[in-house]
Amino acid sequence: MKVYYIGVHKKEDKESIELAKASDLSEFNYFIRSQVGNLLSVFTGTAAARTPPGKGLQIEQEALGKQYVFHTFSHRAGITAVVITDKEYPGRIALSLAMKVADEFTAKYPASAYANITQASLANNPNPLPYPELNALLTKYQNPDDADNISKIQKELDETMVIVHKTLDSVLERGEKIDSLVQKSDALSSQSKMFYTQAKKQNSCCVVM
Repeated sequence: MKVYYIGVHKKEDKESIELAKASDLSEFNYFIRSQVGNLLSVFTGTAAARTPPGKGLQIEQEALGKQYVFHTFSHRAGITAVVITDKEYPGRIALSLAMKVADEFTAKYPASAYANITQASLANNPNPLPYPELNALLTKYQNPDDADNISKIQKELDETMVIVHKTLDSVLERGEKIDSLVQKSDALSSQSKMFYTQAKKQNSCCVVM
């Protein structure tokens, strides 16, 4: 079981802006970790932007030869917390963790703190809202048995709050595809886009074989 990523996003219509994150991509080859991280950021941004206020999403998505689950919770203050795990990680704990992160982030930072943050402003100041707590949570929740204080949040997480999707494509509007969003993304370099395309072709070849 593995937690790959915990992040906080500011919702912006059909897109979102990553305000804070912690990730563990140590199982990937050192030379591709940057590309993997960039692609996961695009995927998390897509999932975050499509999560209705006060709701949680659980989305299974195959990428780069692995099956991931994106767990999101959208806080009514305008931010969405995202947790990425493997398929074996307990979904309810991951979603409860997303809810915990959203609650604690908004308790630390009022909406006015991130109201004027844009993708352009992040280029000059990539870490405007320091949130080191994510690194500690990422380490702690690698073992879901250590989720000792999450039970209260789990009780608050009513089943009606959770929407389950099979793929990221299923949360997009008609005519949209995750492939096209990757190619249009301003957050990805041409190298990362090429890496995504090549990895997808490689996976398709493996399936055919």
